[in-house]
Amino acid sequence: MIPVLQVPVRRLNLLEYQSKVLLDNYGVSVQKFRILDSSKGAVQASRELNAEEFVVKAQILAGGRGKGHFDNGFKGGVHLTKECDEVATFVEQMVGHRLVTKQTPKEGIVVNKVMVAESVDILRETYFCILMDRQVVVVVTNYFFSPRTESIFVVILREYNGPVLIASPDGGMDIEEVAAKTPERLLTLPIDIHQGLTDDLAGQVADFLKFGGGLREKCMREVKNIWSMFLGVDATQIEINPLIETPQGQVVAVDAKIQFDDNAEFRQDEVHVVLQKDIFGLEDYSESDPREVDAATHNLTYIGMDGNIGCLVNGAGLAMATMDIIKLHGGAPANFLDLGGGVQEHQVEHALKILTSDKTVKAIFVNIFGGIVNTATIASGLVKVFETKKINVPLVVRLQGTNVDEAKRILAESGFPIQTASDFDEGAKKAVAAIS
Repeated sequence: MIPVLQVPVRRLNLLEYQSKVLLDNYGVSVQKFRILDSSKGAVQASRELNAEEFVVKAQILAGGRGKGHFDNGFKGGVHLTKECDEVATFVEQMVGHRLVTKQTPKEGIVVNKVMVAESVDILRETYFCILMDRQVVVVVTNYFFSPRTESIFVVILREYNGPVLIASPDGGMDIEEVAAKTPERLLTLPIDIHQGLTDDLAGQVADFLKFGGGLREKCMREVKNIWSMFLGVDATQIEINPLIETPQGQVVAVDAKIQFDDNAEFRQDEVHVVLQKDIFGLEDYSESDPREVDAATHNLTYIGMDGNIGCLVNGAGLAMATMDIIKLHGGAPANFLDLGGGVQEHQVEHALKILTSDKTVKAIFVNIFGGIVNTATIASGLVKVFETKKINVPLVVRLQGTNVDEAKRILAESGFPIQTASDFDEGAKKAVAAIS
Protein backbone atom coordinates (compact mmCIF):
# COMPACT_ATOMS: atom_id res chain seq x y z
CA MET A 1 0.00 0.00 0.00
CA ILE A 2 1.57 3.32 -1.10
CA PRO A 3 0.88 6.11 1.41
CA VAL A 4 -0.67 9.24 -0.08
CA LEU A 5 -0.49 12.70 1.46
CA GLN A 6 -2.36 15.87 0.52
CA VAL A 7 -0.34 19.01 1.23
CA PRO A 8 -1.44 22.54 0.26
CA VAL A 9 1.38 24.73 -1.04
CA ARG A 10 1.74 28.03 -2.87
CA ARG A 11 4.14 28.36 -5.78
CA LEU A 12 4.77 30.68 -8.68
CA ASN A 13 2.98 29.36 -11.76
CA LEU A 14 3.49 30.46 -15.34
CA LEU A 15 1.11 30.34 -18.25
CA GLU A 16 1.94 27.79 -20.93
CA TYR A 17 3.38 30.31 -23.37
CA GLN A 18 5.64 31.76 -20.64
CA SER A 19 7.00 28.29 -19.95
CA LYS A 20 7.65 27.81 -23.64
CA VAL A 21 9.61 31.07 -23.77
CA LEU A 22 11.83 29.89 -20.92
CA LEU A 23 12.35 26.49 -22.55
CA ASP A 24 13.28 28.13 -25.82
CA ASN A 25 15.73 30.43 -24.01
CA TYR A 26 17.58 27.35 -22.75
CA GLY A 27 17.69 25.62 -26.11
CA VAL A 28 14.84 23.17 -25.54
CA SER A 29 12.95 22.44 -28.76
CA VAL A 30 9.39 23.82 -28.71
CA GLN A 31 6.74 24.62 -31.31
CA LYS A 32 6.79 28.01 -33.00
CA PHE A 33 4.02 30.16 -31.57
CA ARG A 34 2.48 33.62 -31.27
CA ILE A 35 0.52 35.22 -28.42
CA LEU A 36 -2.66 37.19 -29.09
CA ASP A 37 -4.89 39.26 -26.83
CA SER A 38 -7.53 39.90 -29.50
CA SER A 39 -8.56 38.58 -32.89
CA LYS A 40 -6.94 41.60 -34.49
CA GLY A 41 -3.75 40.47 -36.17
CA ALA A 42 -4.59 36.77 -35.73
CA VAL A 43 -4.59 36.07 -39.47
CA GLN A 44 -1.21 37.75 -39.97
CA ALA A 45 0.30 36.02 -36.93
CA SER A 46 -0.87 32.65 -38.25
CA ARG A 47 0.65 33.27 -41.65
CA GLU A 48 3.97 34.19 -40.04
CA LEU A 49 4.12 30.76 -38.44
CA ASN A 50 4.15 29.22 -41.93
CA ALA A 51 2.52 26.03 -40.63
CA GLU A 52 0.24 23.55 -42.35
CA GLU A 53 -1.96 23.30 -39.27
CA PHE A 54 -2.43 25.48 -36.17
CA VAL A 55 -3.34 24.72 -32.58
CA VAL A 56 -5.21 27.51 -30.79
CA LYS A 57 -5.00 27.31 -26.98
CA ALA A 58 -6.59 29.51 -24.32
CA GLN A 59 -4.03 30.59 -21.72
CA ILE A 60 -5.19 30.10 -18.13
CA LEU A 61 -3.64 28.48 -15.06
CA ALA A 62 -5.78 25.36 -15.15
CA GLY A 63 -5.85 22.01 -16.89
CA GLY A 64 -8.62 20.34 -18.86
CA ARG A 65 -8.87 23.26 -21.29
CA GLY A 66 -9.65 21.09 -24.30
CA LYS A 67 -12.77 19.69 -22.66
CA GLY A 68 -13.87 23.00 -21.14
CA HIS A 69 -16.55 25.45 -22.24
CA PHE A 70 -16.91 29.23 -22.29
CA ASP A 71 -19.59 31.42 -20.77
CA ASN A 72 -20.67 32.44 -24.29
CA GLY A 73 -21.46 28.81 -25.18
CA PHE A 74 -18.27 28.20 -27.18
CA LYS A 75 -16.94 24.69 -26.60
CA GLY A 76 -13.30 23.85 -25.94
CA GLY A 77 -10.27 25.92 -25.02
CA VAL A 78 -8.05 24.05 -27.50
CA HIS A 79 -8.76 23.83 -31.23
CA LEU A 80 -7.00 22.65 -34.39
CA THR A 81 -7.42 24.31 -37.77
CA LYS A 82 -5.65 24.72 -41.08
CA GLU A 83 -7.33 28.04 -41.90
CA CYS A 84 -5.88 31.39 -40.79
CA ASP A 85 -9.34 32.99 -40.84
CA GLU A 86 -10.64 30.30 -38.50
CA VAL A 87 -7.78 31.04 -36.08
CA ALA A 88 -9.14 34.59 -35.79
CA THR A 89 -12.65 33.23 -35.17
CA PHE A 90 -11.43 30.96 -32.38
CA VAL A 91 -9.47 33.77 -30.74
CA GLU A 92 -12.51 36.06 -30.85
CA GLN A 93 -14.63 33.39 -29.15
CA MET A 94 -12.04 32.92 -26.37
CA VAL A 95 -10.55 36.30 -25.40
CA GLY A 96 -12.55 38.16 -22.77
CA HIS A 97 -14.75 35.16 -21.96
CA ARG A 98 -14.69 32.82 -18.99
CA LEU A 99 -13.40 29.29 -19.59
CA VAL A 100 -14.81 26.62 -17.28
CA THR A 101 -12.88 23.36 -16.82
CA LYS A 102 -12.72 20.65 -14.16
CA GLN A 103 -9.87 22.56 -12.51
CA THR A 104 -11.34 26.09 -12.46
CA PRO A 105 -13.86 27.67 -10.08
CA LYS A 106 -17.43 27.00 -11.18
CA GLU A 107 -17.71 30.47 -12.72
CA GLY A 108 -14.57 29.85 -14.79
CA ILE A 109 -11.53 32.04 -15.47
CA VAL A 110 -11.37 34.97 -17.89
CA VAL A 111 -9.09 34.29 -20.87
CA ASN A 112 -6.88 37.30 -21.57
CA LYS A 113 -4.40 35.66 -23.95
CA VAL A 114 -4.50 32.93 -26.57
CA MET A 115 -1.50 31.04 -27.93
CA VAL A 116 -1.47 30.14 -31.62
CA ALA A 117 1.20 27.55 -32.38
CA GLU A 118 2.24 25.32 -35.22
CA SER A 119 0.64 21.92 -34.85
CA VAL A 120 3.32 19.25 -34.82
CA ASP A 121 2.78 15.72 -36.08
CA ILE A 122 3.18 13.25 -33.24
CA LEU A 123 4.68 9.88 -34.02
CA ARG A 124 5.21 8.96 -30.38
CA GLU A 125 4.72 10.53 -26.93
CA THR A 126 7.08 10.14 -23.97
CA TYR A 127 7.36 11.65 -20.49
CA PHE A 128 10.32 13.40 -18.89
CA CYS A 129 10.65 15.26 -15.61
CA ILE A 130 13.32 16.65 -13.30
CA LEU A 131 12.25 17.47 -9.79
CA MET A 132 13.83 18.35 -6.47
CA ASP A 133 13.08 15.34 -4.32
CA ARG A 134 13.16 16.06 -0.63
CA GLN A 135 10.67 13.32 0.13
CA VAL A 136 8.93 12.15 -2.99
CA VAL A 137 9.50 10.86 -6.47
CA VAL A 138 6.12 11.27 -8.12
CA VAL A 139 4.12 14.47 -7.71
CA VAL A 140 0.64 14.85 -9.19
CA THR A 141 -0.79 18.39 -9.13
CA ASN A 142 -4.39 19.46 -9.20
CA TYR A 143 -5.65 23.04 -8.73
CA PHE A 144 -7.82 22.98 -5.63
CA PHE A 145 -8.13 26.26 -3.76
CA SER A 146 -7.26 28.86 -6.40
CA PRO A 147 -5.26 29.03 -9.64
CA ARG A 148 -2.07 30.02 -7.84
CA THR A 149 -2.51 27.77 -4.83
CA GLU A 150 -2.43 24.11 -5.50
CA SER A 151 -3.46 21.00 -3.65
CA ILE A 152 -0.63 18.60 -4.41
CA PHE A 153 -1.28 14.90 -4.09
CA VAL A 154 2.00 13.21 -3.28
CA VAL A 155 2.76 9.54 -3.86
CA ILE A 156 5.70 8.59 -1.64
CA LEU A 157 7.95 5.97 -3.23
CA ARG A 158 11.42 6.64 -1.79
CA GLU A 159 13.71 9.45 -0.73
CA TYR A 160 16.67 10.76 -2.71
CA ASN A 161 17.28 14.09 -0.96
CA GLY A 162 18.22 15.89 -4.16
CA PRO A 163 17.31 16.29 -7.84
CA VAL A 164 15.80 13.26 -9.55
CA LEU A 165 14.94 12.60 -13.18
CA ILE A 166 11.89 10.57 -14.11
CA ALA A 167 11.19 9.19 -17.56
CA SER A 168 8.60 6.96 -19.18
CA PRO A 169 7.85 5.89 -22.77
CA ASP A 170 4.17 6.33 -21.85
CA GLY A 171 3.79 10.08 -22.36
CA GLY A 172 0.56 12.01 -22.72
CA MET A 173 -1.05 10.27 -19.75
CA ASP A 174 -1.08 10.70 -15.98
CA ILE A 175 2.29 9.58 -14.69
CA GLU A 176 0.80 8.38 -11.40
CA GLU A 177 -1.20 5.79 -13.36
CA VAL A 178 2.00 4.55 -14.95
CA ALA A 179 3.63 4.31 -11.52
CA ALA A 180 0.67 2.39 -10.10
CA LYS A 181 -0.15 0.05 -13.00
CA THR A 182 3.13 -0.44 -14.89
CA PRO A 183 6.02 0.64 -12.61
CA GLU A 184 8.50 -1.14 -14.85
CA ARG A 185 7.83 1.57 -17.45
CA LEU A 186 9.02 4.30 -15.10
CA LEU A 187 12.72 5.18 -14.89
CA THR A 188 13.85 7.05 -11.79
CA LEU A 189 17.46 8.22 -11.50
CA PRO A 190 18.98 10.50 -8.85
CA ILE A 191 21.27 13.27 -10.11
CA ASP A 192 24.49 14.00 -8.23
CA ILE A 193 24.31 17.76 -7.75
CA HIS A 194 28.10 18.03 -8.03
CA GLN A 195 28.42 15.99 -11.22
CA GLY A 196 25.21 17.21 -12.79
CA LEU A 197 23.28 15.44 -15.51
CA THR A 198 26.06 13.52 -17.24
CA ASP A 199 26.15 12.07 -20.76
CA ASP A 200 25.73 8.64 -19.19
CA LEU A 201 22.48 9.63 -17.45
CA ALA A 202 21.20 11.44 -20.55
CA GLY A 203 21.99 8.32 -22.61
CA GLN A 204 20.11 6.10 -20.16
CA VAL A 205 17.07 8.35 -20.52
CA ALA A 206 17.25 8.31 -24.33
CA ASP A 207 17.58 4.52 -24.38
CA PHE A 208 14.71 4.01 -21.91
CA LEU A 209 12.50 6.31 -23.98
CA LYS A 210 13.46 4.33 -27.09
CA PHE A 211 15.01 7.19 -29.02
CA GLY A 212 17.38 5.29 -31.30
CA GLY A 213 19.78 6.21 -34.09
CA GLY A 214 20.18 9.95 -34.65
CA LEU A 215 17.28 10.66 -32.30
CA ARG A 216 19.35 9.41 -29.36
CA GLU A 217 21.71 12.38 -29.56
CA LYS A 218 18.80 14.78 -30.00
CA CYS A 219 17.03 13.39 -26.94
CA MET A 220 20.23 13.59 -24.89
CA ARG A 221 20.65 17.23 -25.92
CA GLU A 222 17.07 18.06 -24.91
CA VAL A 223 17.50 16.34 -21.54
CA LYS A 224 20.73 18.21 -20.79
CA ASN A 225 19.20 21.54 -21.83
CA ILE A 226 16.27 20.92 -19.50
CA TRP A 227 18.77 20.27 -16.70
CA SER A 228 20.53 23.55 -17.47
CA MET A 229 17.21 25.33 -17.23
CA PHE A 230 16.38 23.51 -13.97
CA LEU A 231 19.50 24.98 -12.42
CA GLY A 232 19.28 28.36 -14.13
CA VAL A 233 15.76 29.26 -13.03
CA ASP A 234 15.93 27.63 -9.58
CA ALA A 235 13.16 25.20 -10.48
CA THR A 236 11.77 22.59 -8.13
CA GLN A 237 10.14 20.74 -11.02
CA ILE A 238 10.20 20.78 -14.81
CA GLU A 239 7.77 18.26 -16.25
CA ILE A 240 7.60 17.74 -20.01
CA ASN A 241 4.49 15.79 -20.93
CA PRO A 242 4.64 14.92 -23.68
CA LEU A 243 8.17 14.97 -25.06
CA ILE A 244 7.40 13.80 -28.58
CA GLU A 245 9.04 12.21 -31.60
CA THR A 246 7.86 13.61 -34.91
CA PRO A 247 7.75 11.81 -38.29
CA GLN A 248 10.35 14.35 -39.44
CA GLY A 249 12.84 13.02 -36.88
CA GLN A 250 12.59 15.78 -34.28
CA VAL A 251 12.31 15.64 -30.49
CA VAL A 252 9.97 18.39 -29.26
CA ALA A 253 8.67 19.49 -25.84
CA VAL A 254 4.96 20.03 -26.51
CA ASP A 255 3.74 20.89 -23.01
CA ALA A 256 5.51 21.82 -19.79
CA LYS A 257 4.73 22.21 -16.11
CA ILE A 258 7.33 24.28 -14.25
CA GLN A 259 7.49 25.01 -10.54
CA PHE A 260 9.97 27.36 -8.90
CA ASP A 261 11.63 27.68 -5.54
CA ASP A 262 10.03 30.78 -4.00
CA ASN A 263 12.99 31.04 -1.62
CA ALA A 264 15.25 31.73 -4.62
CA GLU A 265 13.40 34.86 -5.69
CA PHE A 266 16.20 37.07 -4.37
CA ARG A 267 18.73 35.21 -6.51
CA GLN A 268 16.56 35.45 -9.61
CA ASP A 269 16.35 39.20 -8.98
CA GLU A 270 20.16 39.29 -9.08
CA VAL A 271 20.13 37.28 -12.31
CA HIS A 272 17.62 39.79 -13.70
CA VAL A 273 20.11 42.64 -13.15
CA VAL A 274 22.75 40.82 -15.20
CA LEU A 275 20.72 38.98 -17.84
CA GLN A 276 17.53 41.08 -17.96
CA LYS A 277 15.41 38.02 -17.13
CA ASP A 278 12.94 38.51 -14.30
CA ILE A 279 11.16 35.17 -13.83
CA PHE A 280 9.17 36.08 -10.74
CA GLY A 281 8.19 39.30 -12.47
CA LEU A 282 6.30 37.21 -15.00
CA GLU A 283 3.66 36.23 -12.47
CA ASP A 284 0.14 37.11 -13.61
CA TYR A 285 -2.17 38.04 -10.73
CA SER A 286 -5.29 38.46 -12.88
CA GLU A 287 -6.54 34.99 -11.95
CA SER A 288 -5.70 35.32 -8.26
CA ASP A 289 -7.91 35.95 -5.26
CA PRO A 290 -7.21 39.62 -4.36
CA ARG A 291 -7.10 38.65 -0.67
CA GLU A 292 -4.35 36.15 -1.40
CA VAL A 293 -2.32 38.76 -3.27
CA ASP A 294 -2.90 41.30 -0.49
CA ALA A 295 -1.77 38.80 2.16
CA ALA A 296 1.37 37.91 0.20
CA THR A 297 2.47 41.57 0.17
CA HIS A 298 2.64 41.33 3.98
CA ASN A 299 4.37 37.91 3.98
CA LEU A 300 1.18 36.14 5.01
CA THR A 301 -0.23 32.98 3.45
CA TYR A 302 -3.94 33.16 2.65
CA ILE A 303 -6.22 30.62 0.99
CA GLY A 304 -9.93 31.33 0.63
CA MET A 305 -12.46 28.58 1.32
CA ASP A 306 -16.24 28.37 1.33
CA GLY A 307 -17.07 28.36 5.06
CA ASN A 308 -17.93 31.16 7.51
CA ILE A 309 -15.37 30.87 10.34
CA GLY A 310 -12.18 32.81 9.72
CA CYS A 311 -9.00 31.07 10.90
CA LEU A 312 -5.92 33.01 12.00
CA VAL A 313 -3.05 30.69 12.96
CA ASN A 314 0.72 30.26 12.86
CA GLY A 315 2.07 27.27 10.96
CA ALA A 316 0.57 25.18 8.19
CA GLY A 317 0.15 22.10 10.39
CA LEU A 318 -1.77 24.03 13.03
CA ALA A 319 -3.83 25.68 10.29
CA MET A 320 -4.98 22.33 8.92
CA ALA A 321 -5.65 20.97 12.41
CA THR A 322 -7.68 24.11 13.18
CA MET A 323 -9.79 23.64 10.07
CA ASP A 324 -10.31 19.99 10.98
CA ILE A 325 -11.47 20.68 14.53
CA ILE A 326 -13.86 23.39 13.32
CA LYS A 327 -15.40 20.82 10.96
CA LEU A 328 -15.49 18.27 13.78
CA HIS A 329 -17.68 20.58 15.84
CA GLY A 330 -20.06 21.32 12.98
CA GLY A 331 -18.53 24.50 11.59
CA ALA A 332 -16.93 25.36 8.25
CA PRO A 333 -13.60 27.20 7.83
CA ALA A 334 -13.68 30.29 5.63
CA ASN A 335 -9.98 30.37 4.99
CA PHE A 336 -6.44 29.20 5.70
CA LEU A 337 -4.46 32.21 6.99
CA ASP A 338 -0.97 31.47 8.26
CA LEU A 339 0.97 34.23 10.07
CA GLY A 340 4.23 32.29 9.89
CA GLY A 341 7.05 32.27 12.42
CA GLY A 342 8.56 35.77 12.69
CA VAL A 343 5.26 37.64 12.71
CA GLN A 344 5.10 41.31 13.76
CA GLU A 345 2.20 43.34 15.15
CA HIS A 346 1.46 45.06 11.85
CA GLN A 347 1.09 41.67 10.15
CA VAL A 348 -1.39 40.52 12.79
CA GLU A 349 -3.35 43.74 12.26
CA HIS A 350 -3.41 43.27 8.49
CA ALA A 351 -4.39 39.60 8.76
CA LEU A 352 -7.37 40.46 10.94
CA LYS A 353 -8.40 43.23 8.55
CA ILE A 354 -8.36 40.74 5.66
CA LEU A 355 -10.67 38.42 7.60
CA THR A 356 -13.08 41.11 8.75
CA SER A 357 -13.37 42.53 5.23
CA ASP A 358 -14.77 39.18 4.07
CA LYS A 359 -18.56 39.40 4.33
CA THR A 360 -18.90 35.60 4.46
CA VAL A 361 -16.92 35.47 7.75
CA LYS A 362 -19.36 35.35 10.67
CA ALA A 363 -16.84 34.50 13.42
CA ILE A 364 -13.05 34.41 13.78
CA PHE A 365 -10.94 31.83 15.60
CA VAL A 366 -7.37 32.90 16.43
CA ASN A 367 -5.40 29.78 17.32
CA ILE A 368 -1.74 30.40 18.16
CA PHE A 369 0.93 28.15 19.60
CA GLY A 370 3.91 30.38 20.31
CA GLY A 371 7.27 28.75 19.89
CA ILE A 372 9.17 31.22 17.78
CA VAL A 373 6.14 33.52 17.93
CA ASN A 374 5.73 35.79 20.94
CA THR A 375 2.04 35.46 21.86
CA ALA A 376 2.10 38.96 23.40
CA THR A 377 2.84 40.30 19.92
CA ILE A 378 -0.28 38.54 18.65
CA ALA A 379 -2.39 39.94 21.46
CA SER A 380 -1.12 43.50 20.92
CA GLY A 381 -1.82 43.27 17.19
CA LEU A 382 -5.40 42.13 17.81
CA VAL A 383 -6.05 44.92 20.31
CA LYS A 384 -4.73 47.57 17.90
CA VAL A 385 -7.28 46.51 15.29
CA PHE A 386 -10.10 46.97 17.82
CA GLU A 387 -8.73 50.44 18.61
CA THR A 388 -9.01 51.56 14.98
CA LYS A 389 -11.79 49.44 13.50
CA LYS A 390 -15.19 48.23 14.61
CA ILE A 391 -15.24 44.42 14.66
CA ASN A 392 -18.77 43.17 14.03
CA VAL A 393 -18.16 39.43 14.34
CA PRO A 394 -17.32 37.31 17.41
CA LEU A 395 -13.59 36.85 18.00
CA VAL A 396 -12.35 33.77 19.87
CA VAL A 397 -8.67 33.61 20.86
CA ARG A 398 -6.64 30.67 22.06
CA LEU A 399 -3.00 31.42 22.90
CA GLN A 400 -0.36 29.03 24.23
CA GLY A 401 3.42 29.21 24.42
CA THR A 402 5.96 32.02 24.62
CA ASN A 403 4.98 34.91 26.92
CA VAL A 404 1.40 33.67 27.16
CA ASP A 405 0.71 35.22 30.60
CA GLU A 406 1.54 38.68 29.26
CA ALA A 407 -0.60 38.01 26.17
CA LYS A 408 -3.59 37.05 28.31
CA ARG A 409 -3.11 40.20 30.42
CA ILE A 410 -3.15 42.39 27.29
CA LEU A 411 -6.41 40.83 26.09
CA ALA A 412 -8.07 40.94 29.53
CA GLU A 413 -7.22 44.60 30.16
CA SER A 414 -8.17 45.75 26.66
CA GLY A 415 -11.87 45.95 27.51
CA PHE A 416 -12.76 44.72 24.03
CA PRO A 417 -15.24 41.85 23.40
CA ILE A 418 -12.64 39.16 22.85
CA GLN A 419 -13.55 35.64 23.96
CA THR A 420 -10.65 33.55 25.20
CA ALA A 421 -10.23 29.80 25.32
CA SER A 422 -7.90 27.69 27.43
CA ASP A 423 -7.31 25.04 24.82
CA PHE A 424 -7.70 24.10 21.15
CA ASP A 425 -10.97 22.21 21.52
CA GLU A 426 -12.70 24.86 23.65
CA GLY A 427 -11.74 27.57 21.18
CA ALA A 428 -13.22 25.70 18.22
CA LYS A 429 -16.44 25.00 20.13
CA LYS A 430 -16.81 28.67 21.08
CA ALA A 431 -16.24 29.81 17.49
CA VAL A 432 -18.90 27.43 16.17
CA ALA A 433 -21.31 28.31 18.97
CA ALA A 434 -20.85 32.03 18.32
CA ILE A 435 -22.46 31.55 14.92
CA SER A 436 -25.12 29.11 16.08
